[in-house]
Parts: sequence; structure tokens; C-alpha cells
Amino acid sequence: MPGLSRADFGTSPPRIDIPRDYNAAHDLIERNLAAGRAGKVAYIDDRGRTTFGELAARVNRFANALVELGMRPEERVLVCLLDSVDFPTAFLGSIKAGIVPIAANTLLTPTDYAYMLDDSRARTLVVSGALLPSFLPILAGMKHLKHVIVSGDGQAARPPHSLDFDALLKNADDGFEAAPTTRDDVCFWLYSSGSTGAPKGTMHIHSSLVTTAYLHGGPVVGVREDDVLFSAAKLFFAYGLGNALTYTLAFGTTTILMAERPTPEAVFKRLKEHQPTIFYGVPTLFAMMMASAALPKREEVAIRLCTSAGEALPEHVGKRFSAHFGVDILDGLGSTEMLHVYLSNRPGDVRYGSSGRPVPGYRLRVVDDEGAPVADGEVGELQVNGPTSAQGYWNNREKSHATFQGPWTRSGDKYRVDTDGRYVYSGRTDDMLKVGGIYVSPIEVESALVTHEAVLEAAVVGREDADKLVKPMAYVVLKSGRTPSETLAGELREHVKLHLAPYKFPRWVEFLDELPKTATGKIQRFKLRARLP
Repeated sequence: MPGLSRADFGTSPPRIDIPRDYNAAHDLIERNLAAGRAGKVAYIDDRGRTTFGELAARVNRFANALVELGMRPEERVLVCLLDSVDFPTAFLGSIKAGIVPIAANTLLTPTDYAYMLDDSRARTLVVSGALLPSFLPILAGMKHLKHVIVSGDGQAARPPHSLDFDALLKNADDGFEAAPTTRDDVCFWLYSSGSTGAPKGTMHIHSSLVTTAYLHGGPVVGVREDDVLFSAAKLFFAYGLGNALTYTLAFGTTTILMAERPTPEAVFKRLKEHQPTIFYGVPTLFAMMMASAALPKREEVAIRLCTSAGEALPEHVGKRFSAHFGVDILDGLGSTEMLHVYLSNRPGDVRYGSSGRPVPGYRLRVVDDEGAPVADGEVGELQVNGPTSAQGYWNNREKSHATFQGPWTRSGDKYRVDTDGRYVYSGRTDDMLKVGGIYVSPIEVESALVTHEAVLEAAVVGREDADKLVKPMAYVVLKSGRTPSETLAGELREHVKLHLAPYKFPRWVEFLDELPKTATGKIQRFKLRARLP
């Protein structure tokens, strides 16, 4: 049976021992049973409470169900689930069976999901009933897909021959011997967006999950067994996966899961009802919370610490939040490619406006276009060297070589290091935008805009809103005979929402007679950025 990992937290970075024969799901589950937590609540979701013992049985049942369906080690399962206990059940059950789960963004379009299913050659889809409408138009054309497992209820009719998640668990055995995987076997995938809009299957190995807990969750955040965790960042994010799955199981905490969209009101409801002690958010959400008339009083919540990632936290947002609640937000930087946070502020050592210092166990460097280190205070590309780097991108040798360069991973972010060693965000090295912590390709938004009958050309750049958070702005050239108007601008915003995930729509639309271009016809985005207010 694959072994359990250990860490010595008396050293910096912690000394980590992960045996060669190792299965991540077996480790994360069995450590809690061995510690006597079988009766402790692991998850509280919208349907109820699940103990560590019940979770262990569910994971085994799901592993058995997949094997009974004919799934074999290293085959893929696309997991597109809203946050509930079904997510860790399916994710860990797959891993325990040696099958590779792919956590999919729940906000995407049928076209996006068709690409992922085809690219990954997933043989099984596990999907929430509420998300079925995004899959029904494409299922018949998926040549690799053999099984569809539906979790929970939804208004859409279930596809023919689909399987019910709860029924599968009920009919499966609750004992399962973990697959004989190794620490370096591929464990799971996460899809990462690219500058062309085509997502890349990012492959992570078994040892990486618990390593993020040993390097960041324990030493930096200080997660304790008596904590109650709540991550507004969803489980399909690398950030949310660490917050709400890895850290829950690595430290034996209780964690709140919320299926609905993380609006301020939905977040406040959980903060007051369940009294989590650690809250994980993203800058856009923190700004929305502070702007809400329903903002709870300090004494109504129990949070002792917050973390932020996904995009740079504006200084004024962090300071206002801390002043109101009396707790720090530990702003940091992570990525899909590195799995979790590798650069962070620390409790008692927070400087808003910076991303803090490297997490112990990770090495960082800032380099120029030729790869040479820049002087402190100068802006360059941030690169990271650490044990949780992905194995590479599935079926994409060119981009794997461009991103994963020996022990160093290119972040795509520009940073500078100030005089006391703190890292300060200075933008992207490409045209990608971070919107609410999720990458958005300008090219993808432009391609959607030009499908509108009134649009001749479009260019999209990032613009800061009132909270200094980046959102898409579109510059549009209309076809002859069409007249610019606010009504038409609204139509274009709605048009993008119909074709792309809703968070990608341009918040502002400005009409131009022509776009600035080079002699060879390339759009000069820097000139459009210069027009920004």
C-alpha cells in the first residue's frame, strides 16, 4: 500500500519525506483516520455535514465505482462539480484508483468543455446537475467519452444512459486498496488558459498536493487542526483546491463548502453562520465585500486570518479590510503551474501593495528579456524554482518548453524587488488579463466581439476599475453605416456573455474610427493602453 508523507516543521523550509511508493489520496485520507478523527466533521456543505470517516468511505466507494465501470489507471475523468462534498469524493476517489481527475472550471461554455474532453480524451465525465446545460449540446460528439455521472439535481433532462452519483456510491463497496502509484506519477490535471485562448492541460504529480500544505499551509498561513476554513475561491482553482481540499485533509480541519457564486451576501452568510477562522478570497471579492451595505461587524465573525491570491491585492482594499475586521489579509502569488502560493506576506509581516517574500522551499529570480538577473528595484520577469512545479502541459511540447525551463518555471508576471526583499507586482509579460483571479485572453474576447454583425474590428486591453482591479475594456471599430451608441455598447457586452464565460465580457466599450496598427497590420496595444483614463 502506498505510504504516508511526513514533514519536520522545525526546519525552514520544512524537511519533507515522501516515500517512493505513494498515493496522495491514501495519504490525505488515512492520516486523519490514524489520528482518531474519523468522527470529526471534515466538510459542511449546502446539504449537510460529512465526517472524515464518512469521507473515507465515500472516496473508496467512488474508486470502486470507477473500476467497476472499466476505468483503468492513468485514464482521465473530467470533474466539473460545484463545491460540495461530492468534489473531494470524486477527486480523491479517482486518485486512489490511480485514475487522473481533471478539475474543470464550472463557468465555461460548451465549446470550452468540448475542447477539454477531446484534448484530454477523458473517458468519464462527473458533472453537477445544474451544469448539465453546458454539456448537453456536445456530449454526442465526444468520441472518447464513455460514461456521464451526474451529481445532485438540476432542471435539465439527464442524458441517456447517464449514471447517478449517489446511486453509484450506494451500490459500491466501501473498502478499496489504493493503487500502487509513486510520488512522481501524474496525479491530476488543471487546465490553464493561454494567450491564444486555448487551455493547456497542466499535469501535477502525487507528491505536490501535500507539499503545498507543508510549505505554505503550515509554516506561512499557520493552519491548525482546530481551525474552520472557508474558501470563496472554488475547488476547481489551484488556489481553492489547496485551501479547501489539501489543507483540510493535511491538517484535519473542518471546511465550509459553498456551491453558489461567491457574492458578498453569500460569503457573509457563511461567515456569520459557520464562524470560519480562516477565510480565503481574491481581491475582486474583498473589494466587493468592503463596498457592500451588508458588511458584517467585526464581532459578528470569527476570522483570525485571511489570504488573497489570483491577482494583486490593491493596497487600499487590504488596509480598509484590516481596519474594519482587525485581521490581516496575506496577499500572495501562486499559479496553476506551481499549484499553490509560492510568494506571500506573513502574519505580523504584512505590507499591503506587495506580494511579500518567497515561501520557504521556493527560490525566485527576476530576469530581463535575455534571462539575466536584474538589479533590485528594476522590473523583470518573475521565475520560480520549487518542488510543486507541474510535470508539463499535456500534448503541448512547445509551450511546455517555453514555460518549464529546467528547474525554473516562468510565471509570466513582471515584478520588482524592493530594498527590503519584498516583491512588488508590475504587470504581465504578455497581453493576458487577470479578472477576478482568472486569466482572460484578449484575443478570445476580440474574436467574440467580431462575430457581432455591427463590428468590423475590436481590440481588448486591461483597465483598472475604481478599486484598481483589472477588467477588460474593448475598443471597437464599427462597419460602415453603423452608429456608435450606449445601446449598441450594451448589446456588445451581452453578445460576449452569450459566447464566452460571463466574467470575460468587456466592462467598458469605446468606439474608434480605426485601431492603431503597425506597418504590418499588428494592433499597437500600447497606444490603446495610453488612451485609458
